[in-house]
Amino acid sequence: MNIGQVISGLVFVFGGVALILVAIFSKGAWPALIYGIPIFVLGIVILFYTKEDAIERIKGRKEK
Repeated sequence: MNIGQVISGLVFVFGGVALILVAIFSKGAWPALIYGIPIFVLGIVILFYTKEDAIERIKGRKEK
């Protein structure tokens, strides 16, 4: 897992959580919930996507 993957995953997770909290504590802010849930899920997927690491290892092996 590289640092870019961690940073972007955490930004998406915290952004999604922030939007979900805004939707919960504000009246009439349900569109924030519609955007918050997919952004949160996307952040989790980015954080735990390990196939990219395997691709980088294979690509590095072929270049040598």
